[in-house]
Amino acid sequence: MDQQRTSSASATSATELTSLDFEAIYQGRSPLEQLIGELTPWDIAGPQPVVVDWERSGRISGAVLDAGCGLGDNAFFLADRGYRVTGFDGSPTAIRRARECARARGAAVEFREADATNLTGLAGRFDTVVDSALYHCLEYDQRLRYLAELHGVCAPGGRLLLVCFSDRMTDAFSALNNIGEDELRGSMAAHWRITDLRRTGYATSLTRQDLERCAAAFGFTEPAELIETFDVDEQGRFLAPAWAVEAERRST
Repeated sequence: MDQQRTSSASATSATELTSLDFEAIYQGRSPLEQLIGELTPWDIAGPQPVVVDWERSGRISGAVLDAGCGLGDNAFFLADRGYRVTGFDGSPTAIRRARECARARGAAVEFREADATNLTGLAGRFDTVVDSALYHCLEYDQRLRYLAELHGVCAPGGRLLLVCFSDRMTDAFSALNNIGEDELRGSMAAHWRITDLRRTGYATSLTRQDLERCAAAFGFTEPAELIETFDVDEQGRFLAPAWAVEAERRST
C-alpha cells in the first residue's frame, strides 16, 4: 500500500464515529490529532446555532434533556434562559468538566454520565429532548434503542429536536455515519412522529486550513472539492451538512 493510501486508511479509522474514543478526546488524547492537531471539531465554545434557533422560535419547553451534552454549552445556554436542564454524556471526563463549569457559573444544570441506549432513572421526566450531534455517533441498532429510550424519558406530548450529519457529506467523510432521509424517517417511525425535517448546517470549529489537511489525508488532489461541501457562517466557521429534525412523542 502506498503512502497516500496508508494515510487515507489511517484517517478513515481515526474518524469512524461509532468507534471514536470520545473520552480520550476530552482528556486531550485525540485520535484526530494527525488531521487537525488538538482541535475538537464540535467544540465551538457556545451553543449550536440550530439550538439557538429552536429556542428563539419556541420549540423548546418545560424540562429539557441535553442528549450527548459534551462540555455543556447547549445546556448552559438553555439554563440561562430559564429552562430546567439535565445533560448526559458517555464521557466521564466531559461530565466532570461540565460540572466544574456549572459550579463556576453558578448554573443549575444536572449533569449525568449515561449510556445513550440505557437511560435508567429518567422515565417520564422531560418535555423536550435536544440532541446536538449524538445520533450519528451510534450504530444503526444503537440508534433504534436510543430512540426508544428517549421515548421513555419523555412525558406524554414530549418533543425531540435532533441535528445529525446528512447524506450531503462528501465521500471523504463516509466514515461519519452520514444519514439519509429514508433511513432517518424509518428509524424514528416506531416512537416519534416527525413534524419538520429540513437541511441545515452543523457549526464546527474547523478552518479552511483544517479542511484542506483533511482533504489531503483522504487522498483528495483537489481540496476545493471537499471545502465546497460546506457553507460558512458569519463567524467564518465551516458548517457540516446536517438534518434538523423536530418530532413528537408517539403515545404508544
